[in-house]
Amino acid sequence: MRRSAPPQMPAVARVLTQLGNMPVREFLARYWQRRPALIRRALPGFASPFTAETLFELSLRDEVESRLIDRARGRWRLRHGPLPRAAIPSRKRAGWTLLVQGVDLHLQAGADLLARFRFLPDARLDDLMVSYASDGGGVGPHVDSYDVLLLQAYGKRRWSIQRKPDPACVPGLPLRQLARFVPQREWVLEPGDLLYLPPGVAHDGVAVGECITCSIGFRTPAWADLAAACNELQENNDSRTTPRDEAIVPSSHPARVTARMVEQAQQALQRRRPTRTQIAQALLQQASEPKPRVVFEPPARAMAPARFADALQLRGARSDRRTRMLYWDRILAVNGELVPLLQTEQRRVLKIFADRRTLHAQRKLPAALLSLLYEWYSAGWIHLQ
Repeated sequence: MRRSAPPQMPAVARVLTQLGNMPVREFLARYWQRRPALIRRALPGFASPFTAETLFELSLRDEVESRLIDRARGRWRLRHGPLPRAAIPSRKRAGWTLLVQGVDLHLQAGADLLARFRFLPDARLDDLMVSYASDGGGVGPHVDSYDVLLLQAYGKRRWSIQRKPDPACVPGLPLRQLARFVPQREWVLEPGDLLYLPPGVAHDGVAVGECITCSIGFRTPAWADLAAACNELQENNDSRTTPRDEAIVPSSHPARVTARMVEQAQQALQRRRPTRTQIAQALLQQASEPKPRVVFEPPARAMAPARFADALQLRGARSDRRTRMLYWDRILAVNGELVPLLQTEQRRVLKIFADRRTLHAQRKLPAALLSLLYEWYSAGWIHLQ
């Protein structure tokens, strides 16, 4: 597996407060999860931090999730990365697109762009997908089950949408394309323009000449996974979860589920209603879990704990761009692991770290907190400034 370069330590990206002439507060109140919104010049003067060659290079790597979608002679073809360089068509050839997922995990420019949208909670922000398309390229009409912000980065793309589509898909295709897509609105986006689509709105984007589009995607809690996580938390803290066979007698009907077993199961399920804390813990674990292909890189020559403590208190630290850090009340989650925030100073420092993703130099830190931060440093979750 090819290893990426050590993360750099740039200034923290400024969170957007305006989308063009529209305050973010107004956008959230009027449009978020309500209706589509086209915002012209949402990021005035925006220039793509990514080139086609950058995306092609990413698609060669094992740890990067990428897809090449090609339409030739009326047929759609899908190929998953990593891609050999020879598999990427000529940019002069029309009708193909390359999608690179999780660009924020691999390029600091991607992490910085995604961080500008932290006016929405980190627990909802998922990742940044960047696509390159030759003239006429796209993935066909489809529906997403999550919110999406489509930022035009380079060139032009024509977007068509349908508010209440027929969910039937074209059979036999490698992509989930709608069989009966009827566009209701259409726009051509230029660099800096932003199209917001809530879940369930069908859309089709077609490149007008070469173009690059950034897609800011969002996470939605998977209730089934959340319920399973709550159950697991209860099982780890409840010895009563194992049924007990009391006063059992020889059975003449071994295939029969006894009334006592049903009664025990009923009592256990009624009793096992997750508490508010258990629900919060499950949400924290789920929302902070890194993507499957994420690999953290420990420092090549890690400092000894005492030297690290001195350096941390002089220089401060920054979380790795792949680290997901969330908190609720007195619980912190880092990359799917829960950390109780029992001490006041620990709670204060780590909440600030999670919000800012940067820990400024400080004179003194508690020994327990230094030990925890050293663990994260050794795992590659945080880096010294």
